[in-house]
Amino acid sequence: MRFKRIEKLDATQIRQLVALYQNEWWTRGRTLAGVRKMLARSDVILAFAERGNGKLAAFSRVITDYTYKALVLDVIVAPAHRGTGLGRKLMAGILNHPRLRRVRHFELYCLPELLPFYRRWGFTEELGKLKFMRRAK
Repeated sequence: MRFKRIEKLDATQIRQLVALYQNEWWTRGRTLAGVRKMLARSDVILAFAERGNGKLAAFSRVITDYTYKALVLDVIVAPAHRGTGLGRKLMAGILNHPRLRRVRHFELYCLPELLPFYRRWGFTEELGKLKFMRRAK
């Protein structure tokens, strides 16, 4: 395997994550200070780095109560590694993570074109009358 699984980013990988975030519409503008704070408060981090040089190749994180809900966030694969299966490895790693084994509901949100990707793991947009809501500052 040319990638190693990691659950904690080093200082260089944190800077690489900030750089990855600048290429995505939903994370553009995140700062190094903000990302450090976010990582410290995320419950589960799962990432993959290139073997040998340790360069960050893929990242995801989860916020959870470890019982009822787990919110999967920031599933991102570096452009150079898209199409290599790292997105699938991230999702499989999250859904099978030992610390998340007893969680009843995993939730996430995504763009419509990513629905087929997430449906592979049983995610559905059919939530009855539930609606996603947001309050922004």
